[in-house]
Amino acid sequence: MSSIVIIGGGECGGRAALQLRERNFDGAIMLVGAEALHPYERPPLSKNGILEGADPKFIMDADGYKQRGIDVRLGADAIGIDRSNKTVELSDGTTLAYDKLLLATGARPRPLPGIAERSERVLTLRTHADALAIKRHLHEGRLAIVGGGFIGLELAAIARGLGATVTLIEGLPRILSRGVPEDIAHAVASRHKAAGVEILCASRIETFEIGADGVSIGLAGGRTIGADIAVIGIGSIPNVELAEKAGLAIENGIMVDDHLRTSDPDIFAAGDCCSFPIPVYDGRRVRLESWRSAQEQAMLAAANLMGADERITAVPWFWSDQYELTLQVTGLAEGAVTSVRREVGEGAFIIFQIGADGRLLSASGIGPGNGIARDIRLAEMLIASGKTVDPAALAQADVKLKSLLAA
Repeated sequence: MSSIVIIGGGECGGRAALQLRERNFDGAIMLVGAEALHPYERPPLSKNGILEGADPKFIMDADGYKQRGIDVRLGADAIGIDRSNKTVELSDGTTLAYDKLLLATGARPRPLPGIAERSERVLTLRTHADALAIKRHLHEGRLAIVGGGFIGLELAAIARGLGATVTLIEGLPRILSRGVPEDIAHAVASRHKAAGVEILCASRIETFEIGADGVSIGLAGGRTIGADIAVIGIGSIPNVELAEKAGLAIENGIMVDDHLRTSDPDIFAAGDCCSFPIPVYDGRRVRLESWRSAQEQAMLAAANLMGADERITAVPWFWSDQYELTLQVTGLAEGAVTSVRREVGEGAFIIFQIGADGRLLSASGIGPGNGIARDIRLAEMLIASGKTVDPAALAQADVKLKSLLAA
């Protein structure tokens, strides 16, 4: 009987363990998680989930893992991998033997330079404990958010709904610089400003003082922002230290092939911690921090841990909810030479980005409710097909994307 050890108790690790049983793997499965909680979904933490109960949205309750014969080790850190003897050493002194190993170690928030560590007044949002700590200050408090990415903006929307004063500080000329086209970012910024969020772009932090009752952030130009807490949301760092110590190849994360296999054929990696090639983009290597990517890679990793020969085929997809707006992005815009805007009604629109060879590379949409969801899904299928597209047809709302896909 073989054994599989999974390091990482997040969405990816938890779903991979469950998928192994769904595929009738009858060997031992050991799931090691650093948090004291069973695997849960992280996206709700920066959305409405931060307002709900004391418990996160668990992927499966504790009894479910027990019934499936999955040995879950919580509150344990993996501190070493012995590839020769195929064992993993845990921080509590335990040694686990494996035939196959999956690293789903995730990522951690990138710290603000000059701020050595978190404190009661300087927080990040990655875990359920982080969400609880932030939640205590959202009602009628003063919140400073450093970073104009998705997490910071989602948190800003929730905080304003609770009556908090929110100031968002972004060092780049606009918010969502890496995530979406400028038109989408402008729509998001306009909605936040209408809700009373102060957005300060192209702002450089010169001083950051932490006191017993709050923080004081000094900006270049002389302005000072006072807040009860500051939440830092300036990106993340993949957790590669365990893999690097074991001698595995690292490139913007744990380097894997299109089967999620690392440089050791018996060790796989999946989720936020790994970089991988995407066939639809001619093998470009990327690292994604995405709820759906974590799920898809969990399924793929489970299959290949059991000896399947399945390859990555998915097109990246991401979504964000802010106020009544839903934002969805599919594909990767790098290399685009043409942008096309398509109005889809009720203030919703989609930006299509096309490569030099005429292929659709990405689509980003925003609008109330789920009005853009169908067209983004069809755009995802167009990207996956590799078809060339007519920019004029994409711009016309009366030309159905389904017809372009069928052409």
